[in-house]
Amino acid sequence: MSVASRLRDVRDRIERACASVGRDPSAVTLVAVTKTVAVGRIREAYDLGVRDFGENRLQEALPKIEALPRDVKWHFVGVLQSNKAKAVANSFHVVHTVEKLSQLVQIERARPIEGLIEVNIAREPQKAGVLPENLDKSVALVQQCVNVRFRGLMAMGQLSSDPEENRPHFRQMSELGKRFGAEWLSMGMSADLEVAIQEGSTHVRVGTAIFGERG
Repeated sequence: MSVASRLRDVRDRIERACASVGRDPSAVTLVAVTKTVAVGRIREAYDLGVRDFGENRLQEALPKIEALPRDVKWHFVGVLQSNKAKAVANSFHVVHTVEKLSQLVQIERARPIEGLIEVNIAREPQKAGVLPENLDKSVALVQQCVNVRFRGLMAMGQLSSDPEENRPHFRQMSELGKRFGAEWLSMGMSADLEVAIQEGSTHVRVGTAIFGERG
């Protein structure tokens, strides 16, 4: 299946999910995640109107950032290593995975970015992110930063064959977002974007559904 047909399907899914809860589809940003995707296929998505792209690894992202036009908005959606946080901030526009002070110290030495705090909403020990009860401190730290504009929260749903299993987690994220004044909620991926949108997601991070299974 071509990138064009896959992208059309994803956009249709977003529109239907928004319609089901009376939301405007323009309020949901599609972040096309390009991990392991060749520049040529990324360019296909760009030519079809995608302007927000996400990458998990700095080194893989750099040649893609260089190859794509300057009007692309690059989102870092991978695990943010503190020793690479400055370089990430200098190359990306948005970082979705802020979680600790050591990252912020490095980002403060870089250019300004838009930042989201990653929340381990499902309390999975193998995943990164701040636990909900520790968000007060994390938000306060980010808001003290000069070069990080606090935009909201990010979470990953649990891997499951039933997207409905993530609805309680996404609903809790929406409640946390309201509590902390989040403009953005980054949640929902290829398998569960409908549930995430119905629960208030503003940014869905979609890779496989656009570019196919990773090799």
